[in-house]
Amino acid sequence: MQNVTYHFNFADGRSATLGNTGRPAADGAALPDWTRLDFHQCPNCPLTPASTPHCPMAVELVELVQTVGALASYEEVEVRVETAERSVAKRTTVQRAAGALMGLLAAGSDCPHVAFLKPMAHFHLPFATAEENLYRVVSSYLLAQYLRQQAGLKADWALAGLKRNGHAMQSVNMAMAERIRAAAQKDGAINALVLLDLLAKALPYSIDEQLEEIKILFAAQLDGAAAAP
Repeated sequence: MQNVTYHFNFADGRSATLGNTGRPAADGAALPDWTRLDFHQCPNCPLTPASTPHCPMAVELVELVQTVGALASYEEVEVRVETAERSVAKRTTVQRAAGALMGLLAAGSDCPHVAFLKPMAHFHLPFATAEENLYRVVSSYLLAQYLRQQAGLKADWALAGLKRNGHAMQSVNMAMAERIRAAAQKDGAINALVLLDLLAKALPYSIDEQLEEIKILFAAQLDGAAAAP
């Protein structure tokens, strides 16, 4: 997975650098209680505290929640996102900045319900719009189906599995929100997760509706006179 670094400059003068790399392996004894697997465990979680004492997604979010947990969601922040190939800068709110990084960290975690998002985490797009996210998640899912077919496995071209993934993520986000409420003093981190949950809630329904709007971009490929593949 590519290295992504977020540089935050907050309105109160603080700065922070967070990302998906360079973190040592988590020391279970040093992790906060809200990361325990059995603390507001997701109702659809297949893991057990005996084998996995701490929620894999919560562990990835500890530094971010500690950084923005005392900030209000509407406070402004300047963010610069760096990868090996490019740098993206934006002045936005805490909830949107934290939500962008939270999406990356969550997708890169070992939570079984986000496995389908790992390719998107590798090709991370900071501050993506709802339309961009839909395009990316559907494209990523369909590429996975092509690779499954090439490997002799059953492929889901109707996107039924993607819709199920969206519903599963809603349960994950609800439980994660309870964890973060126990850790955060203000709503910056919580509302960052709310933004992610809105995307998960919209996914099962927007696939059919918004793909109709995107279809116009593929007019040339859908033209009956176009060359057959």
